[in-house]
Amino acid sequence: MLATHSMTNANELNLRLESTLQELPMWEVQVELDCPGGELIKLFSQQPLLPGIILNQGQCFAGMISRQKFFENMSRPYSFGLFSRRAIESLYNFIRPDLLIFSGEITIVEATQTALKRALNLAYEPILITTKSGKYGLIDFHQLLLAYSQIYALTLNHLQLVEEQSQTAKAGFQDLQNNYTRLVQNEKMAALGQLVAGIAHEINNPVNFIAGNLVHAINYTQDLLELIDLYQQHYPTPEEAIKNQISAFDLDYVTEDFPNLLASMKIGCDRIQQIVQSLRNFSRLDEAEKKIVDIHEGIDSTLLILGSRLNEEVNGVRISIVKEYGNIPAIECYAGLINQVFMKILTNAIDALEESIIKNQELNPHNAGLLNNPEIKIRTEITSNNQVNICIADNGMGIPEDIQKYLFDPFFTTKPVGKGTGLGLSISYQIIVEKHGGQLQCLSTVGQGTEFIIQIPVKLS
Repeated sequence: MLATHSMTNANELNLRLESTLQELPMWEVQVELDCPGGELIKLFSQQPLLPGIILNQGQCFAGMISRQKFFENMSRPYSFGLFSRRAIESLYNFIRPDLLIFSGEITIVEATQTALKRALNLAYEPILITTKSGKYGLIDFHQLLLAYSQIYALTLNHLQLVEEQSQTAKAGFQDLQNNYTRLVQNEKMAALGQLVAGIAHEINNPVNFIAGNLVHAINYTQDLLELIDLYQQHYPTPEEAIKNQISAFDLDYVTEDFPNLLASMKIGCDRIQQIVQSLRNFSRLDEAEKKIVDIHEGIDSTLLILGSRLNEEVNGVRISIVKEYGNIPAIECYAGLINQVFMKILTNAIDALEESIIKNQELNPHNAGLLNNPEIKIRTEITSNNQVNICIADNGMGIPEDIQKYLFDPFFTTKPVGKGTGLGLSISYQIIVEKHGGQLQCLSTVGQGTEFIIQIPVKLS
């Protein structure tokens, strides 16, 4: 049995702070357990956005299989032949997936908080919803996060409205803001860690499959080429048909180029695995407690994630990175939080340089000036009082002095509407100062650039 309806994006819904799961778009694609496994392949192919399929036994709910778990298991050697013609029940009993089931009446905020606590391998699994009528539906985890972000925006608007209407309660409101930013920080890091870990997991499976088979493909290729070489030595004058075929596809060129092609594919796999490892290092979802880490590794992982922006040319100019790493020891810190600070400051530096490039070319089309060398300089050093300094500087337009004093205030932003929330530097300040007992300073001169100086102790007290 198959039941579907048109899907609506969660961003298009008119949600409220107390909105429940039953207000979100749900998938209701169902199939009986005694159907062949090939039926699942057909349903997932027909609907590329389908996150999972509800399984019934005699029209009664029996379970759910997600797109991720299905293709993860079917991509294994021999699985397709083993399960595609057998009843779906065989595959489902083999997988035994963990299901997260909510009542449709639970709030979106509460459901999101619970879903984010799932194990890494369940990070992107869809969520089962039960309605008052006893029916089951599926909510895509991505749709749940979109709805949660919309409610977060509504909460922000409410807070701003309270600030405008109640100047007399400013002191109490400041406490509310501080508590709220901590809440956003926790949820944001949990969501970011889950998403990054989920993406890394999704990429890692097919890459490992390809990399594992490439080793055999290279060996098979070498054996076949050696066999062809033996034939050429012992049968130097082949039949006319064989000569024509050799000439048609240029055997000498294929013999020389095919190993190079496989070698380049292996290099590509190695590069993807390196990116996946950097994503894991950046998220450090398994390191919620303080750890001894190499701070340079965290900076490099963040730069790798930002590689697409750094390699992109703006009006023909590319931003360069200058590293001046000092000989600093491994430090004790909350690695995931520190990486988030690096991400925010480096992203701000890239934004500032891109804006500087555009403005300078508009003002000085014949004399680009600093546009010839926009750069971000990262310097690390150990101080005499056993502190580590991390300095991140750009040579952009700089920040006016009257704005600098508000940089670390919650909700203060100079970016256009929709591009910034005003929470990034405020949260970074809390991470460095309150969480690590360090210091975060901004030094900026208009027309020369901006430098953020992070100072944290080698060992947390």
